[in-house]
Amino acid sequence: MERKRKHVAFAHGLVDKPHETIPIMVFWLVPQYSLHGVAEAFMAVGHLEFLYDQAPESMRSTAAALFWMAFAAGNYMSTLLVTMVHKFSQGADGSNWLPDDNLNKGRLEYFYWIITLLQVVNLVYYLLCVKFYTFKPLEVVHKDGQQDHELELVTHV
Repeated sequence: MERKRKHVAFAHGLVDKPHETIPIMVFWLVPQYSLHGVAEAFMAVGHLEFLYDQAPESMRSTAAALFWMAFAAGNYMSTLLVTMVHKFSQGADGSNWLPDDNLNKGRLEYFYWIITLLQVVNLVYYLLCVKFYTFKPLEVVHKDGQQDHELELVTHV
């Protein structure tokens, strides 16, 4: 999408006019933002459900708090990533991938590729965690009050 935006800016002679509106429909962003929003909602709900299901009862509030703290830390890491990209993509002419004055002259698509690479690394890490994770044993309570302990949850990965 970023390449398309820059192509339209170039085709209409707006590369050196950062404050002009680029004639492209905003609806090109609907699929990306819709997919991201749905994925974020499912991720948060699934993550919290996992924490409540697998954490000991006395640790559920703490696990939820750690989830939200990790979410906040991710936002701070995002800011750090932007700062690092500013620093390490600095060219001899003073420009970088994320310029403050004219985004049309930047390389925002490279920044998106870095984020994509980090997400792939995150997916590999997630798959490793899934492979080696052991679920909490289930307890079954019968109608007469007797409990069966250490029933294992069988999963196929």
